[in-house]
Amino acid sequence: MSGAYIGLFFAAFGAATLLPLQSETVLVALLLSDRYWLWTLLTVATFGNVLGSVLNWWLGRGIERFRERRWFPVSPALLEKARCRYQRFGHWSLLLSWVPIIGDPLTLVAGVMREPLWRFLLLVTLAKSVRYGVLAVATLGWMG
Repeated sequence: MSGAYIGLFFAAFGAATLLPLQSETVLVALLLSDRYWLWTLLTVATFGNVLGSVLNWWLGRGIERFRERRWFPVSPALLEKARCRYQRFGHWSLLLSWVPIIGDPLTLVAGVMREPLWRFLLLVTLAKSVRYGVLAVATLGWMG
């Protein structure tokens, strides 16, 4: 496997966690180079990004056991607020998992809320694959 695909995978994986990474920039650069297969790039980016979201979901499933600790990064009030919002909008809010700033915490809250993994995977994969697809169409359309 090409190093470019591996780099894209890790950029997409990291971008889906709380790390400040940009997978879109890597994908666009690889698309513009015209040296890599479009469908392979989209598959690798989507797979890496969804896997990073699964890590968030998994962390969310176990994070509440630490909420009484002093170092816990979220106040009980903020955690309750996130829980209420998730309950209000439900699992359909996972279609926004691709949105910068709110998408990563949303996948973590889905774990806290015990969202079933199958539904989580379905909605997050749909959202993230459409995002990368639109980005590819926009990039390649711009190229002519």
